[in-house]
Amino acid sequence: MSADPTSWKITLPCTRAEAEAIDAASDLAIDAVLMTTEEVEDDVERWRLDAYTDHEPDAATIAAIHALVPSASGREPVVEALSDEDWVALSQQGLEPIREGRFIVHTSAHPVEVATAAGERAFLIDAGQAFGTGHHGTTSGCLAMLDGLALAGRSYDRIIDLGTGTGLLAFAARHLWPGAAVTGTDIDPIAIDVTRENMALNQVEAVRLIVADGTRDPAIAEAGPYDLVIANILAGPLIAMAPEVAGIAAQGATIVLAGLLSNQAQKVVDAYVAQGAREQARDVRGDWTILHLQAAATRVAPSDTDSSRRGDWATDGR
Repeated sequence: MSADPTSWKITLPCTRAEAEAIDAASDLAIDAVLMTTEEVEDDVERWRLDAYTDHEPDAATIAAIHALVPSASGREPVVEALSDEDWVALSQQGLEPIREGRFIVHTSAHPVEVATAAGERAFLIDAGQAFGTGHHGTTSGCLAMLDGLALAGRSYDRIIDLGTGTGLLAFAARHLWPGAAVTGTDIDPIAIDVTRENMALNQVEAVRLIVADGTRDPAIAEAGPYDLVIANILAGPLIAMAPEVAGIAAQGATIVLAGLLSNQAQKVVDAYVAQGAREQARDVRGDWTILHLQAAATRVAPSDTDSSRRGDWATDGR
């Protein structure tokens, strides 16, 4: 070990519920890469949180990480210096490639071979400052649902991914419907920067990126109405944004919603039914649900919903 460590790791035990909440949050305002790992298979109490930083963590950073896992309130975190390891590579070690439909999502630490003849498409998405590596059930479920829609013969001309995170779902839509105009938005400028970088890494072209709070940007309305709306955000904002989403959706548009716990699903459905939408299907993955809705046959006028009612996109529980 050299005298000048280049990276650090903070480790704490956690539960599966805490791990899922951490994995689901898009921006925890903590300057660290967070990794959760199942230590004992099928034991919901035996998980681990590892936080990697490229600097020695101060007391405030350690306290913020500790606060993420209330079950470990009586435990001292293990803080260790990692001078001879690449902390970003370490943070990817637990992220094995995933396959959802014809999509493969992998990190730099786990390159994959792609069966292009079978229509497979791989995306390189490293964990970092934006949500959406595909390893959380909400994102992987959206990938599966989008692929299923394409296999069922659905065709779309205008697509929007609200809360795009890493850009993964927008990229998947671009691949499945190459003739469509695809827009990705996020409230977080960092996420848009990450998406732009991932576009270059994955040779994805023609995805329009907009920093926006929900649908509140003139460019979003100008590019609509959308016949496919994807929103992998949080239950609270999804409910509050139902009038806005209905306002940018084309007649009979497909709406894919995720980021909600299964016990929140009906409240989300009810909010969109109130806007004339109908539930078509749902994919339940553990504690999480992905919804497929169909927008009203008659377009709803764009809403001026008060953004203060949306809650915090980053902490409402995805």
